[in-house]
Amino acid sequence: MESHDVSQYTGYLIRRAQQAHVAAWQREVSSEITSVQFGVMNVLSQSPGASQTELCARLDLDRSTIADLVARLERRGILERVRDASDKRRNVLHLTEAGAAELEALLPRVARVDHVLTDGLDAEDRVTLRRILTAMLESPSVEALRGE
Repeated sequence: MESHDVSQYTGYLIRRAQQAHVAAWQREVSSEITSVQFGVMNVLSQSPGASQTELCARLDLDRSTIADLVARLERRGILERVRDASDKRRNVLHLTEAGAAELEALLPRVARVDHVLTDGLDAEDRVTLRRILTAMLESPSVEALRGE
């Protein structure tokens, strides 16, 4: 059996990049708020009153993961769930004042993580990296994995 250089595999490099992201996040941003929780907070700041279903779509997460994230953030006083006035079966979500303040405090730290991760790249390479990652995630073969 032939041995291969693992750094030639995209998945290996993505995993290493994710490890670097988690380490930078915990050092620069928070050991209490995860990047996914930050994503929920950010979506709610842009779309107050979004439903859990809308969060699933915007963040590409499944319903059980969103339900767990929402419950955790609600217990911490970051967001609140309210029955939709026009559809009593549906909950809508809002950042609390404390949640909005927490998000504002996190934003410059999240920007620092982005800087730490891409500091070795020039501005053009940063744009190229984001373009390539976006194209990869939007490719039909990767999109098909979401339905499984």
